Amino acid sequence: MTDIFSKWKQGLDRTRKVAFGRIANLFGATEITDETWEELEALLIQADIGITTTEQVLQTLKKQVKQEGLTQTKQLQDYLRVDLINRLMPVPEVELGQYQPAVVLLVGVNGSGKTTTAAKLGKLFADRGKKVLLVAGDTFRAAAVDQLQVWGERLNLPVIAGQPNADPGAVAYDGVQSAIARKMDIVFVDTAGRLHTRYNLMEELKKVYRVVGKALPGAPHAVWLILDATTGQNALQQAKAFKQAVQVNGVILAKLDSSARGGMAFAIQQELGLPILYAGLGEKPDDLQPFDREAFVDGILK
Repeated sequence: MTDIFSKWKQGLDRTRKVAFGRIANLFGATEITDETWEELEALLIQADIGITTTEQVLQTLKKQVKQEGLTQTKQLQDYLRVDLINRLMPVPEVELGQYQPAVVLLVGVNGSGKTTTAAKLGKLFADRGKKVLLVAGDTFRAAAVDQLQVWGERLNLPVIAGQPNADPGAVAYDGVQSAIARKMDIVFVDTAGRLHTRYNLMEELKKVYRVVGKALPGAPHAVWLILDATTGQNALQQAKAFKQAVQVNGVILAKLDSSARGGMAFAIQQELGLPILYAGLGEKPDDLQPFDREAFVDGILK
């Protein structure tokens, strides 16, 4: 458990030092004044939590100050910690075992870390004894196909890939059919993320979604959106478009260790109402961790 927490703390180092560290410094032996609230408001917004969430946090804390008769800023810290934890959805148990195979679509814009995350997810589930197949469905970016194949060889995971510029739907269909024939447990389909026009991308994704359902009725069983934590709240508009197009039901925060904008996790919950399932805390294959809301909050505040 200690190792897991230290991994979270290390992965959140930038977010803690750049944004939330200044909030920790605010909590001293001084009295709570109007200036305290103004400074805390500014720091929460700078930490990329979002204006709406910031206002809600302040309202909750002010109510507790009144109810509990708090007078010192240091007394606010525990209340802030609990409030932030409660603003993150409990992470549901990722249950894919009831499907054979379970088909998971991975969606997101180019550069979000989608392909690398596909490989890391493959390792995570393979380490749990699952037979995993990766499908290189981002056929418009030759580098994405090559990258996934390299990861597959490195992690000893089979990869289905089409020719460059092949129809993504056809590749996804072949991948699912192959998984059925090989009796695999889980299929992770890496999809295209090019944004030359959002409309084209979304129509393409809808097609992949439909085709996968033809290859295996009921599929896909999950659609996970990969968000680049370094882009902060700029990613939220893109996220909304993906959610509307293909029924996204979970988020993976990639590159959290490279970002000072970890506060976006709260904005994701506020704006999208989707659980954060996993977080990327480093570049190694086993640095993708199931999201832990307590470890996350403690990692940014302490």
